[in-house]
Amino acid sequence: MISFTNETIDLDQLPKYEATMLTKPHPKYWTLMVINISVFLVILGIGLAALLLLNDDAGLNWLIWIALYLIFAVFLFIVYRASFKRRGFALREKDVLYKSGVIAETTTIVPLHRIQHVALNEGVLSRVFKLGTLQIYTAGGNSGQISIAGIPIEQAKTMKEALVQRLVVQSENE
Repeated sequence: MISFTNETIDLDQLPKYEATMLTKPHPKYWTLMVINISVFLVILGIGLAALLLLNDDAGLNWLIWIALYLIFAVFLFIVYRASFKRRGFALREKDVLYKSGVIAETTTIVPLHRIQHVALNEGVLSRVFKLGTLQIYTAGGNSGQISIAGIPIEQAKTMKEALVQRLVVQSENE
């Protein structure tokens, strides 16, 4: 007969992921974010201006709309800047750790043996800044996906190769 045990784990003895030094996105990624936010705000501003010009009853309400638009734009930049500063990732020997979020902070830790697929994406503007987005997929579907943006392309390629090597070794051992 097999002896069954179910001992309590001392939580203070577990390794603390919070102590891990995280790699921040490259500073050029903030420039890329500013460009994307600016394009969005220009399109939104044109739409708002068109609505105000087509509305004959606008009167002085357009001043209120412009003020609201400017407040929204400043708020958007502040939130995205805070988001940029709170992001970080680490490739450790047994897992990949990714942290993001301003209002609700999310820390995702994916064990390397759970990774099924790794992709490296470069958008048009990202290519100009020599940045990439590393996407890591697991069996968990959307909840098991990590998308790490703002990595210098050479570093992203190195990380991808390291993870793919782990996948190859893992599949050979199975």
